[in-house]
Amino acid sequence: MWKPKNPITYQTNPGRIPTREEAARSRLFSPVSIGASTTMEQRTWIPAMVPWRATEDGLVSDDVLDWYRRFAQGRPGAIVIEATGIRDVPSGPLLRIGDDRFIPGLRKLVDTIHEASDGHTRALIQIIDFLNIRRRPEPEKFFLRFLAITDGHRQAIDAIGWPEDKVRDHLATLSAEELKKALSEREWQDYQYGARERVTDLDLPHIRELPQRLPALFAAAGRRARMAGFDGIELHYAHAYTMASFLSATNDRRDGYGGTRENRIRLPLEVYRAVREAVGNDYTLGCRFLTEECIPGGTELDDATYFGVEFARAGMDFLSTSRGGKFDDAQQPDVGASVYPYTGYSGFECMPPIQSDGVGPFGRNAAATASVRGAIRAAGLATPVVCSGGVHNFEMAERMLSDGVCDIVGSARQSLADPDWFRKIRLGLGETVRLCTFTNYCEGLDQKHKEVTCRLWDKFQVKEAGVKLDKKGKRRLIAPSWTEPA
Repeated sequence: MWKPKNPITYQTNPGRIPTREEAARSRLFSPVSIGASTTMEQRTWIPAMVPWRATEDGLVSDDVLDWYRRFAQGRPGAIVIEATGIRDVPSGPLLRIGDDRFIPGLRKLVDTIHEASDGHTRALIQIIDFLNIRRRPEPEKFFLRFLAITDGHRQAIDAIGWPEDKVRDHLATLSAEELKKALSEREWQDYQYGARERVTDLDLPHIRELPQRLPALFAAAGRRARMAGFDGIELHYAHAYTMASFLSATNDRRDGYGGTRENRIRLPLEVYRAVREAVGNDYTLGCRFLTEECIPGGTELDDATYFGVEFARAGMDFLSTSRGGKFDDAQQPDVGASVYPYTGYSGFECMPPIQSDGVGPFGRNAAATASVRGAIRAAGLATPVVCSGGVHNFEMAERMLSDGVCDIVGSARQSLADPDWFRKIRLGLGETVRLCTFTNYCEGLDQKHKEVTCRLWDKFQVKEAGVKLDKKGKRRLIAPSWTEPA
C-alpha cells in the first residue's frame, strides 16, 4: 500500500467507557428507521467486507454462514453482506445473486443472521457489477497472445512490411523505454498491469450497451434479494467498480452517460429506479458511494454533495459513504497477479493503517460525510447517512452522531477484531473490548484473495474445541467466542 513520507504511528484507545445506563441513553444505541419498512434497534452498522468464503460457484458455504453468524452474535443494528455479483458469471469464491439458484443459500444466510442475533440485527445485501480484469501477463504471453499487431507498431519500430510474427518477436526484445514508445498508452498499461475494461471503452459493444443492460440486471438481483428475505439492499456505487466508474469525473462517455454530473449520475439513478420498481416502495433500498475518489482528475466533494442530494431526492432510504479505493492509482501487481484497487494513495484514503499522515487513520471520511449530510438536510431531506472509517470506541461513534456527521456509525475493521464490541459497550463492559490495531493484516489477506481473518484472533482460544483453522492449520477462521456474564 501507498505510504506517506515521515509516517506517524497512532494508537487506538478505548476512550471514555460508558456505564450500562449511559449507553442506554446514548444516541448510538437509539433506534433509527432506514425506510418505511425497516427500523434498526441501534445505530451500529457493519459495512460489507469480502471474506473469500463462498464456493467457487458463488454459492453460500458453511464457512460463509459461520462468518456472518459470528458477527450477528454481537447484535449490531445492521450487517451488510459482502459485495454480491449481479451477473451469473464465474468470479471465484465471491457470492453471486445472478440466478434463482442462489436464492436458497442466501435465504439460509438471512435466517442465520436473524437467529444468531435473536432478531436484533437487520440483514442487508450489497449488490455489485464489475467489469472484466485480467492478471498481469508474462511478457511472452502478452506479445504472443494478447497484443493485436497494427501498422502503428510497424511504424514505431521501422518494420513496414514485416510479417506479424516477426513484429511480435522484435517487440519482445525491446527495452522498457523503447517498448513504451512503440505501444499505445492503453497497451502499455495492459502490459504493465493486466488488461482492464473501463466504462469508457465504447468500441466494445458490451460496454457501449451497459446503460441498456444494467438496470434490468440490478432489478432482477433486487427481486431475488427480497425473495431471499433480506431486510434491504445496498447498491454498490463506490470504489473501483462499474457504477462508481459511471459517477467518476474521469467518465467522458459521449452517449449521454458521461461528462457532466447530470450525465454521470443518469445511469445510477436509472438503476435505482429499476430496482425500486422491482422491490416496491415498502422495501429498504439505498446505496454506498464515494465522497471523494482521491485520484488526479477524479470526483471531489462538490460532486458527492450533488450526488447525495439527488440520491436522497430520488427516494433512497439510506446513503452510506466511503472514499478512494480506485484502480487508477493502484500499484503495479506481480506477474500473474491482478491489480488491487487499495494499494495506491486512494487505497490509503479508503483504509488508512495505524501508520498514517498528519490527518491520521481515524474518522478520515467524517468531514466530507458531514458536508454531504449537510447538503441533504439543506435540501429539506431527512435521508439517514452512514459513515465509517477507523471507528473503534464509543466516544468517537457518539461524537460523530452528536456532531451531525452521520445518523448511523459503520465499523468494519474494529468489528472484525471484536464482533461483540457494540454489545459489550451496550452492556457497560467496554473495558473488555478487543481493540483493532489497524495494521491492515486483514486487507493484506484480501489482496491475495485469501480467507480474511484478524491477527488478534490467533492470540485467543486457538485450541478450543471446534475451532476452524485455515488449510495450514495456523489461522483461526472465526473470532473467539464470547459469553455475556451472568
